[in-house]
Amino acid sequence: MPKRSAKGERGRIAMLHALAHIELNAIDLAWDVVARFAGLHLPRSFFDDWVRVGADEARHFSLLRRRLRDFGCDYGSMPAHDGLWEAAHETGYDLTARLAIIPLVLEARGLDVTPPMVAKFKAAGDDQTADILKTVYTDEKRHVATGIRWFRFMCDRNRLDPQKTFHELVRRHFRGALKPPFNDSARAQAGLNPTFYKPLSGLTA
Repeated sequence: MPKRSAKGERGRIAMLHALAHIELNAIDLAWDVVARFAGLHLPRSFFDDWVRVGADEARHFSLLRRRLRDFGCDYGSMPAHDGLWEAAHETGYDLTARLAIIPLVLEARGLDVTPPMVAKFKAAGDDQTADILKTVYTDEKRHVATGIRWFRFMCDRNRLDPQKTFHELVRRHFRGALKPPFNDSARAQAGLNPTFYKPLSGLTA
């Protein structure tokens, strides 16, 4: 994938397209959790939580797609990566692994990178896109909180140490690196303790 930049209208369009692609994948991932793990005899609240997450992701995608159309573009007009679905396939056998990688690594990364993106769009005079990203950022804190809550639930159910299990699962399943700087404040608001992710900083596959 070519590198993206918020510089210039063309760069902002490419960034919007990439973000819309992430949100579309996030819709499918939320519903995949609901369907794939329906046989695990989980509390009803587990499914309610992920239905809410899926609804949020659908709203995010719609906002970003409409903004793309403002620029005379639409989703699907540019290439997009398949990293999220690779992670989904990698963790399809194990709900605990899925929760570790998707919300606690990938969505948590969104908390790190979104505030700088908001600043870049505002600096470019694109307040409308910046406001959309602020909405996404607020909702993603709840999504990470949902992930850590159910990750801890699964660890408790299986008598596993959450922090140790998280480290093991990330080392086993995550391709890439946990890259600082981390948005420690937003992660803390979501219930993600630095002792979970900072020992993995700079980890490579």
